[in-house]
Formats: sequence, C-alpha cells, structure tokens
Amino acid sequence: MTVDYETLRRNYLDLLKKCLTASLYPESSYIPVYATRGSRPSHFVRRALTRTLQVFNYKLYRTAPFNADRREQGLDWPSFGYSMIGLTGLSNLQECIETILREDVPGDLIETGVWRGGACIFMRAILRAFSSEKTVWVADSFEGLPSATAELDRALARMRPENFDLAGHPYLAASIEEVQENFKRFGLLDGQVKFLKGWFKDTLPSAPIEKLAILRLDGDMYESTMDVLTNLYAKVSHGGFVIVDDYYTWESCRRAIDEFRAQHEIREPLKEIDGSRAYWRRD
Repeated sequence: MTVDYETLRRNYLDLLKKCLTASLYPESSYIPVYATRGSRPSHFVRRALTRTLQVFNYKLYRTAPFNADRREQGLDWPSFGYSMIGLTGLSNLQECIETILREDVPGDLIETGVWRGGACIFMRAILRAFSSEKTVWVADSFEGLPSATAELDRALARMRPENFDLAGHPYLAASIEEVQENFKRFGLLDGQVKFLKGWFKDTLPSAPIEKLAILRLDGDMYESTMDVLTNLYAKVSHGGFVIVDDYYTWESCRRAIDEFRAQHEIREPLKEIDGSRAYWRRD
C-alpha cells in the first residue's frame, strides 16, 4: 500500500486548526462571566456571585449559540481552546510558513502576544510536519494586556472601555506555565520553542534573534505594536512575512502600522486576511 504523506500532513494540520480554535466544540461559544468593574447594582451582584462560585471551584457562563462563520473569521472569543484568530487566520499563517519553507527564506518565526499559545503551537506543528529546524519564539507578558500609556490607547479606553480597556482582563491572561503545558498537550514543547517573558519594550531589544522569516504581531495597542516593529522589523528577511492581528478592528494598532510603514517607506502592499487581520511580504 502506498502512503500518501502529503495527504496525511494536510489532514493533520487541518484537524489541528479545528482543535486549536475549538471549532469542533459548539459549547466553546459560551461566554465566561467575570467580576465586572463598575458601580451599578448589577455589577455588585455579579462580583458577589462569581467570587462565591470561585470559592467552590465553579465558574459562571452565559450560553450563546455557536456561530461557525464568526469562528472561521476569528470574530469571537472561544471559552476554551488555544487560539482566537480563527480558521482563516491560521490558514493564512500556514500559507506564509509553507511559502518561506518552500523558498528557503532564512530566519525563525515569532508571535508577539500569544494568549494561550495556539498560533505558536501551530507554527511548531508545521515546522515538524516539514522537518524544519527553525525556532518558534513565543513573546508575551504572560500577564495579559498592559495599562495604556500611549495617548491614543488611553483615549480609546476612555471612550469605549468595554472594547479597549482590557488591562487586567482575566480572560486575556495566560501564564507561561499554562502556555508551556498547552504545547506539551500536543507533544510540541521542545528545544525549537523559545519563550520571551515580559513587556515587549523590555524583552525585544535584547532578544537573541538574528533573523525572522515570520513576524506575527498581536499586541493590539499602539505602543505594543510600535515596540515590536521598532525592535524586530529590521530582522525580517527579504521574502519574509509580517502578519498583523486586529489591523482593521483596533484603531491604535492600525495607526501604529500605518505610521511605521510611512516612516520607513514600506511600499509592499498590505493585504487583508479576514476583515480583521492583514499582512505583507517584505521584498
């Protein structure tokens, strides 16, 4: 019997995408309820209820119907799973990685802002599937989003706190131990995975990275995005890819990208991925 290794590889990566985004599990659309900040009576009730449940190791969820199209586009936050960038976002990442492997573009892979590690797990899986020795760099505070310092981020947080003031949000904070455990669950934690723990402004200037073939940004905020570009863009090889999460949905992220591209006269076309994300390939 002839073994079709290419089909096996495709099936493995396709199944992995569905697992990482929890697209196989409709109940992943349920929304966890947290102790809401605020002074309204409903906020006090919610805080009291959620804290009481936590004492007994229970968690409160609000049921919500599963929307396959939103999960495909990465427009909802799965209550469990490992990535919120959606199937389309992971497919774009796969296409970019397979291109740099096929064309032998030099450099490692990095994601800056990893949440539970899903996109980085997928990076490592693709490298293993193609027997590549490139390294995956996993860069995050592992404490959630920082408090806004750039004026644009602060202004957005004041205007729409429910969307932009996410500092300290428990859903977005995944510890480095949790992310490492997630890699282990897929059998993908090894010497080709390197962690950079801390705020980007502190870790990226001295990161021991020589070249990058894939730079994936998911820092959301203006300052976080600028910190990544300032310290890492020059290391992106010609033929490498820059992928930007939330370009079309976070004004502060879009502003940072547009300003950096203008300042450095980056003319390569910015291409839309799924209505939220964008990427370009460095000439």
